[in-house]
Amino acid sequence: MATTRLVQPTPKKLWLAAIKPPMYSVAIMPIIVGTAVAFGETNKINQSIFFTFLISAILILAWENLSNDVFDSETGIDQNKPHSVVNLTGNKSLIFWLSNLCLGLGILGILLIAWWQQDWTVLIIILFCCLLGYTYQGPPFRLGYQGLGEILCFFAFGPLAIAATYYSQTQSFSITSLAVSVFIGMSTSIILFCSHFHQVEDDLAAGKKSPIVRLGTATGAKVLKWATTSLYALTVLFVVFNLYPRWILLVFMSLPFAIALVNHVEQYHAEPDKVNNSKFLAINLHFVSGILLALGFILPH
Repeated sequence: MATTRLVQPTPKKLWLAAIKPPMYSVAIMPIIVGTAVAFGETNKINQSIFFTFLISAILILAWENLSNDVFDSETGIDQNKPHSVVNLTGNKSLIFWLSNLCLGLGILGILLIAWWQQDWTVLIIILFCCLLGYTYQGPPFRLGYQGLGEILCFFAFGPLAIAATYYSQTQSFSITSLAVSVFIGMSTSIILFCSHFHQVEDDLAAGKKSPIVRLGTATGAKVLKWATTSLYALTVLFVVFNLYPRWILLVFMSLPFAIALVNHVEQYHAEPDKVNNSKFLAINLHFVSGILLALGFILPH
């Protein structure tokens, strides 16, 4: 009689899962889109500021990811997560200080932008983003454990990040950039929302009241469908009201990624082993739609 062998992930795969390279789309897309909006409105771009902001955003997200692993290790929610960086290294203190180093270097880059502009506005906005990021998992707040992570994510990676990026290029604010930030904020929150479907049992055991724990996976799949559809409905609405140029309708080319995500979650929402890749499908949607948004502002109007 044949026996089934469980294939154990290799160390390389575990480290890739821990570092989560695709997740850095969340850091780079607000910078790309915010800069594209500024370029579309001014026909200028400061490349030094753009690349400094991009590197700083990646470093700050690295801090967020590493510190979250540290904070989660304290609640026990990651005890069944072999690709936690803390579990892989067995050295929580090292990861804590490494995360702080990433934060310090990221903020240093934002300080450099503020010094170039002789204006502290971008620094203040990004510090507020970092505060929201800390309250997500950091003690004593741990707002993510109360199901508020998606709201924090929306504001930190949407309106605030886009406003800071736009301001870094123009030293002003824009209604158009605010409208764009709603799309980016929602598509980013969808990634976090999808990350909960496969870990309901672990969340319950640790007392984490994620949206999927509160709603159940079936209702969560319906909410995902509504939220994803809203991205495209808002796009049409903003074009009608001239907040977006018509080239933004290119974003509808990302519909296959949206449909694939919604269908996958609808079919497998109650099967953790099959739905656990839904956040990567959400990242695909976030990245492709974000690039198309940026193109919509860069192309001649």
